[in-house]
Amino acid sequence: MDTKILLESGSNELEVLEFTVDNHAYGINVAKIKEIIPYEEVTPVPNAHPSIEGIFMPRDVMITAIDLRNCLQRGVSEPGGLFIITNFNKLDIAFHVDTVIGIHRVSWVDIIKPNATISKAEESISTGIIKFEDRLIIILDFEKIVSDINPNTGLKMEDLKKDYGSRPRNRIPIVLAEDSQLLNKLIVDSLNQAGYDNVKHFENGKQAYDYVKQCKDNGTLEQNVQCIITDIEMPLMDGHRFTKLIKNDDKLKKIPVVIFSSLINEEMRRKGESLGANKQMTKPEIGDLVSVIDELVGITKAD
Repeated sequence: MDTKILLESGSNELEVLEFTVDNHAYGINVAKIKEIIPYEEVTPVPNAHPSIEGIFMPRDVMITAIDLRNCLQRGVSEPGGLFIITNFNKLDIAFHVDTVIGIHRVSWVDIIKPNATISKAEESISTGIIKFEDRLIIILDFEKIVSDINPNTGLKMEDLKKDYGSRPRNRIPIVLAEDSQLLNKLIVDSLNQAGYDNVKHFENGKQAYDYVKQCKDNGTLEQNVQCIITDIEMPLMDGHRFTKLIKNDDKLKKIPVVIFSSLINEEMRRKGESLGANKQMTKPEIGDLVSVIDELVGITKAD
């Protein structure tokens, strides 16, 4: 199946691959997918996590295979089905699924964010729900699934414990758009620790853009927005659309934009560059975020 459907950069749309596990419908952002292949026999790994089926080497590249049925607490998969081979946070991972249904183009506006009645935000492995014809498609949080199996693949928490020394406090205003409550807080705390104590944070690109536009309209832009940090995957408005709106506005385009996402691969980096993003970073690089902001806003160690 061709997973390279072209989307106009910044259109606020995404392609979702629908697949099934145990006769339930799930989805994944096509931007995370490298390819889909028939199931291959894997080599078990001693003492591995129960959700890891093993390893295999298509085209001489070693890939870890994860049993998605096991992750979803629906038993253990039998040989057969398909592997969805993904790439995010600079990792290649294969997810074992039963069947693939097809690809749907949807707007971020139409994705329903799970609420607290379904699960706690910090525990959920669903990032959104799509109502499609007669069924609901649950978009899974593949980053969380992988980091739950091996925390070393996720955020490098130790990188946030850097000693920033006697850096002075400053009032340089930063706007953050990040829908993960945990990551939103971690970024704000890290910036605060480094002296950036004027951070306005929002849970999606639309809220952040509305704030920036309001500041522009009332003439307080410089006082309130001097740098923007944005995720890509967010409800209502994604980071690419947010970046496009900033960089296509003559009064806003000089504001530096940092795209901070698990999706920064070669193709997505090109998209970000075409939209005018000043920097693009993967989420495991969170420890370098402060130095990147320093560079963009002109802060030096001597300041």
